[in-house]
Amino acid sequence: MQKKNLLKKALVALTIAGITLTSPMEAYATEEYGYTYNYDFWFDTIESPDLYHVSKVFTSADLGLSTHLRNPQGLFAQGNKLYLCDSGNNRILVLNKESAESIQVEEEWTGFEGPNGPEEFNNPTDVAISEEGNIFVADNGSHRVLKLSPDRKYLMQFDKPDDATLDKSLEFQPTKLVIDTAERMYCIASGINKGLVKYEEDGSFSGFIGATPVKFDFADYVWKKLASQEQRAKMQSFVPTEYDNIFIDKEGFIYACTGAVEDVPDEGPADAVRKLNLMGNNILVQNGNFGTGGDLYNGNVAGYDGPSYFTDVTVLDNDIYICVDKKRGRIFGYDDQGHMVFACGGSGNMDGYFRRPEAIEHIGNELYVLDSLDCAITAMVPTDFGQTVYQAIDEFDQGDYEASGASWQKVMKENGNYDLAYIGIGRALMRQEKYKEALKYFELKYDRDNYSKAFKQYRKIWVEEHIGIIVFVILALFLVPMTIGRTKRIKHEIDTADIFNKDR
Repeated sequence: MQKKNLLKKALVALTIAGITLTSPMEAYATEEYGYTYNYDFWFDTIESPDLYHVSKVFTSADLGLSTHLRNPQGLFAQGNKLYLCDSGNNRILVLNKESAESIQVEEEWTGFEGPNGPEEFNNPTDVAISEEGNIFVADNGSHRVLKLSPDRKYLMQFDKPDDATLDKSLEFQPTKLVIDTAERMYCIASGINKGLVKYEEDGSFSGFIGATPVKFDFADYVWKKLASQEQRAKMQSFVPTEYDNIFIDKEGFIYACTGAVEDVPDEGPADAVRKLNLMGNNILVQNGNFGTGGDLYNGNVAGYDGPSYFTDVTVLDNDIYICVDKKRGRIFGYDDQGHMVFACGGSGNMDGYFRRPEAIEHIGNELYVLDSLDCAITAMVPTDFGQTVYQAIDEFDQGDYEASGASWQKVMKENGNYDLAYIGIGRALMRQEKYKEALKYFELKYDRDNYSKAFKQYRKIWVEEHIGIIVFVILALFLVPMTIGRTKRIKHEIDTADIFNKDR
């Protein structure tokens, strides 16, 4: 009997031990996809719950391709379709996304119907589809951008710009492109650092827009003036930096990222992302505590040195723009005010890590990252935490400030170190004209800009509510001394009057 009891106790103990050991492992397994973090006001790295997790990684085998992907360079999303430039195989794959876990190859484009018969693509590096369904292809190897009809018949091509300032020997090598609603085409071309090359709908070249500002050291400038021709030839030229990739948002603004940028201490790379209007001016809002250039600490760690290198950007419908860092394999998200929403990933071959991220696209709030070295597409979907963050942002944009504040409260309960939650609550309160309450949240996260706005409004309301008392105090400050002085003068006049002196 005792043996049976001992056996039962042993079985119970083993069962409890098994549950204890397996439960944490299962909980961890749901969050093993990446390292998510952010920065606080003091530039310290703060860990965060994941905003995204990997749904699936699609390799050539997963896509059912008999010819494996080779050096894929471009990715474009429209509706539920992804258009993949398999550059090394001179083809474009049309992928149908049934879900984040199911992507099927719908078509394989290797060429088009040209004016003189069938033609093949030659190292296509990017593709875009207009609202009318016309297809634009950066046919890099043939030194042109093609415009094709929806059934892939040749319509026109965009050749090297007719510009006197360009080197005549320079070959036109378009790498990336975007199309606006009027079917104007903007492209990046290797060797052209004057900004984006702009073409009108009829194919005519209309100029360059959005050239990056030139930065130089004054001492180098003076030395260059004094140096000989041979010495100047060896020096670095003060010329604009070429863009690496572009994206056009729903409002027609072009986001351009530049990988090779100057590093600014405590702010990250300067002008790593730019938002260009029709005039080519940078109108990107940067109200955050640090720049929108990726990692703040970029010393030599694990063989990676220097600032982040943004190789592509995509913009969600809620104006959150998400950049992919080619150097460290990370993804960075920023809101429309320039605050970092999240940073995740890293360099590696695990799910959620990348070896050479080349392009990023989105369908809804889902992200699709193309790795040109792994020749794979990683599908990432928001976690519950990420969905709550996006819900708070969407509610604010829709004018439901009370609901937005409540959603930010949920975010703050899950991550008390998430600065954006405090700022979000403060902004929601400010829109509800609860300025005094908003001040507390802005002060906690050292948001000077919003604190000043809230304090200005709070002071205005306080003055309006206490105007009677203020006027009374001001009048009292002026009238009481005047009354006292007047009384003293009257008394003095009475005391010194002749009628009193005669009586004496």
